[in-house]
Amino acid sequence: MTSNIWGAALGAMLMIQPATAASTILAEEWDSYRTAYISEAGRIVDYANNSISHSEGQGYGLILSVLAGDRATFERVWKFTETELMVRDDGLAAWRWEPEADPRVTDPNNATDGDMLIAYGLVLAGHAWNEQAYLDRATSMVRTIGHDLLTAVQERPVILPGAVGFVSEETGAVVLNPSYWVFETIPVFAQLDPTINWNAVTESGLDILARAAETRTGIPADWVVLEGDTLVPAENFPPEFGYNGIRIPLYLMRAGLDPSYLEPFLANSDASGLRKIDVVTGAVLEPISEPGYRLIEASMKCTLTNQPIPAELAQMQATSYYAATLQLLLLDHLRRERPDCLEKGPL
Repeated sequence: MTSNIWGAALGAMLMIQPATAASTILAEEWDSYRTAYISEAGRIVDYANNSISHSEGQGYGLILSVLAGDRATFERVWKFTETELMVRDDGLAAWRWEPEADPRVTDPNNATDGDMLIAYGLVLAGHAWNEQAYLDRATSMVRTIGHDLLTAVQERPVILPGAVGFVSEETGAVVLNPSYWVFETIPVFAQLDPTINWNAVTESGLDILARAAETRTGIPADWVVLEGDTLVPAENFPPEFGYNGIRIPLYLMRAGLDPSYLEPFLANSDASGLRKIDVVTGAVLEPISEPGYRLIEASMKCTLTNQPIPAELAQMQATSYYAATLQLLLLDHLRRERPDCLEKGPL
């Protein structure tokens, strides 16, 4: 069921107008996040990953800056992104930047989810601050993504994780990452480039989740291949659901998609939250239990059963860049769409 995604994503985009909508991110939350993870140069610093920066983080930083109503920070983050990462001939971003390396871009390949997040942040900013230049740049990126980073698997368009390295030269098998389906961006992209059947891209992502639901654990590995009707872990990648896949429920909820897709993910969580799981054996490898990750599990419970979210998760806690980022994105969603989830939750 995909009809809700159009209203949810476009609604999220159009609600952000200059001086007309209160920020969904609290001032103290944004100050804490900005101080912890955004450098004066506009670099989103992933301290848990050797202090590198990456296109995904820059994209999240652009989106969150708009949600916080902070144009000055948005422009710093965009300037760093544009000058340091947008070095590819196709107008997309190199995915990895290391502060101690020379050159600092240490992998010029793109990461398509990073490009999608950057383009979406530019769209949000263009509408929020009436800046056509941001919309024009986003449109150019979306056209490149649509024409160069989609490929057909079993006659359905799927998202290549990057321009290079994800199609087997021997077999033609395509390695996919289900968490690269940032569902809320897709109907927005359809407005920018209607020559692509973006609705079919959404359908292919949901089909991957439906096939994963038929496997032993019911959830996909972070890196997968379609073999006939079966979804299997990709070779040369750990057969694990982990820190990539935990974003999938977040993206489903933010896009307003059918809540039933959340059920397998909730079934593979416990009182401490989501867990890294071997999808072949079902073995639990480690908890994923920072507050930002626990909010994903709590939000699924509220979405499916109306169970209130624990009070200690109702404000962002700056524990790590990634956990704090996902927590702010979910809090934005809950405050706009499900404020009842944040009322009277247990301590």
